[in-house]
Amino acid sequence: MTASRDSSISLDSKLAGLKELFVNETTLYIVKRLLQAILTLFLASVLSFTIIQLAPGDYLDTLRNDPQISPERLAQLSQQFGLDQPPLVQYWRWLVRVVTHFDFGTSFVYMRPVSSLLIERIPATLLLAIASIIITWAIAIPLGIVSAVKQNTLIDKILRFISYFGQGFPSFITALLLLFVAQITSPLFPVGGMTSIYYTDLSPVGKILDIGWHMILPTIALSITSFAGLLRLTRGQLLDVLRQDYIQTARAKGLPENKVLYVHALRNAINPLITLLGFEFASLLSGAFIAEFFFNWPGLGRLILQAVQAQDLYLVMASLMMGATMLIIGNLLADLLLKAVDPRIKLEDLK
Repeated sequence: MTASRDSSISLDSKLAGLKELFVNETTLYIVKRLLQAILTLFLASVLSFTIIQLAPGDYLDTLRNDPQISPERLAQLSQQFGLDQPPLVQYWRWLVRVVTHFDFGTSFVYMRPVSSLLIERIPATLLLAIASIIITWAIAIPLGIVSAVKQNTLIDKILRFISYFGQGFPSFITALLLLFVAQITSPLFPVGGMTSIYYTDLSPVGKILDIGWHMILPTIALSITSFAGLLRLTRGQLLDVLRQDYIQTARAKGLPENKVLYVHALRNAINPLITLLGFEFASLLSGAFIAEFFFNWPGLGRLILQAVQAQDLYLVMASLMMGATMLIIGNLLADLLLKAVDPRIKLEDLK
């Protein structure tokens, strides 16, 4: 009887655990957001396809100007890519392939599946962008705290000047200046590609160091504007919190200044920064474009630029859908991080 009772209690506890897992606030919120994401991605795909179709001409227009390509070959390519069909039929066929086989079509330019092209380029872009985010946050947040704590001192004025200057400085000008620095300090900083010519002959550690060496300049170019904006936001948010009554009360109670600053003030000032992190994740694709273009980095930015110029329909569609997906994931991660940092926040109140 005892064993049977223990087995029944164990089963009841497991069922209770499963029930709690599936009905808790976080799980329900994630499911709700994923269902919303399906509708959002569908509407984004319709809008993207419509905008692409409104652009004059198509991929075959360039080939029509080549006298070496016969009309028969052009007709064959048009049928192969589905460009001979009405736009609505083209979109429907593309959507069915995506939903049923996760097939985004074939690139007109590369004659390869779009999915394989994106998978091939994604690691380089993510490596560059994530390195930029880590470096930016590791430097900007401490300096923002220093600027707020040392308000109106010389160091605060210097940091404010740096933030204003950095945020107003165009990214492409920064990249050009870094290329000039690389030229006058050559061969200290490499500017071409992701690896050296002798990369395959290096040891595993040597390969990591070689990639890191090539990442220095593009990472700096990608980080300058984000660094300046984050520094200003950190300073402003922390100053607002430090003026609150509960901070003055904590100081009046005799709490150490470090505890007041890092436990009470910073914890409440960090929420907008977490929201910003979600948007930064969503902008990884577009933000890395300039750095990739100027430093010949083999990422998604250059690939997508070539696709837009050549009107490579399915490659452009896949890149736009990937950008929308990253925006959705970034916002979801930001909401979950806000909940983890501040349990008082209700997920259902987040929009």
